[in-house]
Amino acid sequence: MKTKVLSLVALFMMGAFTVFAANKTEKFKAYGNCGMCESRIEKAAKSVEGVSKADWNKETKMMEVTFDDAKTNVDKVEKAIAKVGHDTPHYTAKDEVYKDLPGCCKYDRKVEEKSGEGHSGHMH
Repeated sequence: MKTKVLSLVALFMMGAFTVFAANKTEKFKAYGNCGMCESRIEKAAKSVEGVSKADWNKETKMMEVTFDDAKTNVDKVEKAIAKVGHDTPHYTAKDEVYKDLPGCCKYDRKVEEKSGEGHSGHMH
């Protein structure tokens, strides 16, 4: 009887470790300004299936997200955040979505170098 109980406990422990092993935490920048931004950004991240925790810091503009890497990835989380109007390192929100944000939520958008410009300093 003891062996069966111990086997059952060991099996349970292995299962628990497998579940926790799939959780991954990543950090990345998400642009915004205020508490409304925080709400919107965190809600967008949590809407992605597999995300268990999302925390955005308005001072540092850093997003910390915990997710099941068997169900999702950082790319999908960044896309969801950009979809609601907030730029991330890999995705820029559509201009029309950004323009619909409340005034206090409008942040300085990153300036991207246009192709064909800025090539004067090197040789081809």
